[in-house]
Amino acid sequence: MSSTLDITSRAGIVQALTELRATGRLVFWTLAWTATLALAKFGPELLWDPPPRAASWAAVAVNLAVGTGWIVAWTRFLGALDELQRKIMQDALAVTLGVGWVAGFAYVVADSTSLVVHDVDIAVFPALMGVVFVLAFVAGKVRYR
Repeated sequence: MSSTLDITSRAGIVQALTELRATGRLVFWTLAWTATLALAKFGPELLWDPPPRAASWAAVAVNLAVGTGWIVAWTRFLGALDELQRKIMQDALAVTLGVGWVAGFAYVVADSTSLVVHDVDIAVFPALMGVVFVLAFVAGKVRYR
């Protein structure tokens, strides 16, 4: 009986370390992607004036490359989670994607038919998706308690 408990606790420790490493990598890639996004957005105004197009395109290319690294880190992070955490995360991502598609296309249709008086800043879209993801994730955590 004791050896079964030892194996179970060791497996739990290995799982926790795997999740911790994957989380650390995800944090690194998230910060790197955010930094390269800021460089691509604010570099033309603040760092290279007058803005040479080549530098701006290079900043965008670096952002895309680092963004690809972030996607890989996110995928590995999901793979490192235990089954319940992965289910909660995937359910939250599914709701977020659905809300993004439905709200995004509803806005496009409303805008194309001149129902929208003021243009909405594109930054509202990822903010909306972030709020929806957090709410869906919290709902999933409460649901599976």
